[in-house]
Order: sequence, then C-alpha cells, then structure tokens
Amino acid sequence: MSGYDPFALGPFTVSSRSFELWDDDRGRVFPCEVWEPDEAEQKRPLVVYSHPSLFHHRAATFLCTHLASHGYTVAAMDHSEVVVPALGRQPNETPEARAARMDAIIASRVPDVRLLLRAFPEAEPVGVVGHSFGGWTALASPDTEPRIRAVVALAPGGSSERKPGILPLTLAFEWGRDVPTLLIAAENDTALPLSGMHEIFRRIPATKRMAILRRADHSHFMDNIAQLHESFRTAPMPPELAEIQKAMLPMSELTPEAEAHRFTRGLTLAHFDAYLRLNSEADRFLDTEPRP
Repeated sequence: MSGYDPFALGPFTVSSRSFELWDDDRGRVFPCEVWEPDEAEQKRPLVVYSHPSLFHHRAATFLCTHLASHGYTVAAMDHSEVVVPALGRQPNETPEARAARMDAIIASRVPDVRLLLRAFPEAEPVGVVGHSFGGWTALASPDTEPRIRAVVALAPGGSSERKPGILPLTLAFEWGRDVPTLLIAAENDTALPLSGMHEIFRRIPATKRMAILRRADHSHFMDNIAQLHESFRTAPMPPELAEIQKAMLPMSELTPEAEAHRFTRGLTLAHFDAYLRLNSEADRFLDTEPRP
C-alpha cells in the first residue's frame, strides 16, 4: 500500500508545552498541554484529546505524542471535574446532591472542549479523540462545535446499557453534517460492554467505522495499562462498582500494553489522516481492517 504505515513512529521529534486556560465566565482555570512536531510548518491539523472520568490530560500520552510525531498539533486539558472542587466527591453526599453534581459534570464537558478550541483560533482542520467519558465528549461536541471534522471515540460512554456506578450519559447526535467517526471498542470491557458500543455505533449519523481491540478491557486505551487495570481489579471499591470489578480478567490473560498501544495509535492516526488530511492511502488502509 505504497508504504503507508500509521503504526510506525512519525518522522518528527515532539516537544510539549504546558499552559493555563482561563474561563472568566465560569470562574475556572484549566491546566493544558500541547504536543507539537519540531518542524517549520505552522499550519497543522489540530486534534483535541479528552480524558476519562477521574483522570487528567496526560492519561494517554502514548497517543498524543504519536499523532504529534506525524505532524499534528495535539491539545489536552484537565476537564472541569478535575479543577473544580465542588464537582468532586463530597462527604455525606445525599443521592439528590450526587445526581445534581453528576449533571453539572456532564454539562461542563462540551463547553470545556469549546474553550480549548478557542485557544487555537487559526487551527484547521480539527479532530477530537477521547476515551470513556472523553469518548462521549468527542461524540457530543459536534452537536455545538462546527469546527470539528472528524472524531475517534475510544470505548465511549453514552449507551442505554448502563451498569451501576457509570455516569448517566446520553447522546443526541444533532450534528447536522457528516463528521466521519471511528469507534474503537474493547472486547472484554467490563465497564462499558461491547453490546453498548454496537448500539452507539448504529446511532452515529455519519461516515463511520468500528474496530475491536481483542482481549482488552476498559483501561487498554491509556498509559500504564497493567498498573491501572490491576489496581482497579484488586483495590477496595464502593458497592456500585463491585459487579464491574468481579467480572475483570487479570492482565495476564489480556492483550499486553505494547500491542494495545500500537493498535490504538495506528488506527487513530489513519482515521485522522483519511479525514483531516484527505489521505486516500489512509482511507484504503482502514478498509483493510488492519491488525497490529
């Protein structure tokens, strides 16, 4: 296929810089990071990365640096639930107070992305990639953000099949245009099962593809997969997460980190190459259903 290989490291060395983004309207300050290729071209596609619930903007540096090594600018932020103390778990919280807090967290996500995009007013074209709650964020953002031209959703929330302890997310899909989307699911996802991923995929109102990472659980789209997976599987958990925890396989029975990262990096890059750079080789590559 003319040597097109999105799994390989890109030709550019990568630098990162951190900055703070102020939102005067909401009274919030967001730590942000940008990964950029060390090369002269100034006009590059921009990809926003949205992190899962309970994590932060550096949850998937393996992916952000890979995209930057291929010439993308990649930006990520700590979302509102990380930076606003009132959105964190509260002592002696009533069920009603918790529900209101969850609603406020969910309502903050898309405005967060729009704020980050305003920090890059000249960037074009724009894509969004996110995992879990971040995957939902990536799918929800095109409803109100017209600059977004392509989405990659990694094990996204938003299906009607919801286990206890999972955020009550819904997706409207009011895009009004074609936003080509790649959904990557984990075969053994105990938090957001594969059946829910198929449901979301059926609803996506755009050009779309779905790929399944075999022998993988929910943490397989993050840095330090084994550590995160085993910590969650073995640590004391609140009762609402017990069902998820009991169903988890040990990491020794799942796909190793290097293979999972390679799969996610390659398919994500190929999708953005196909639809942000209009690279026909990348489009054909995705049609071959590649495996690492």
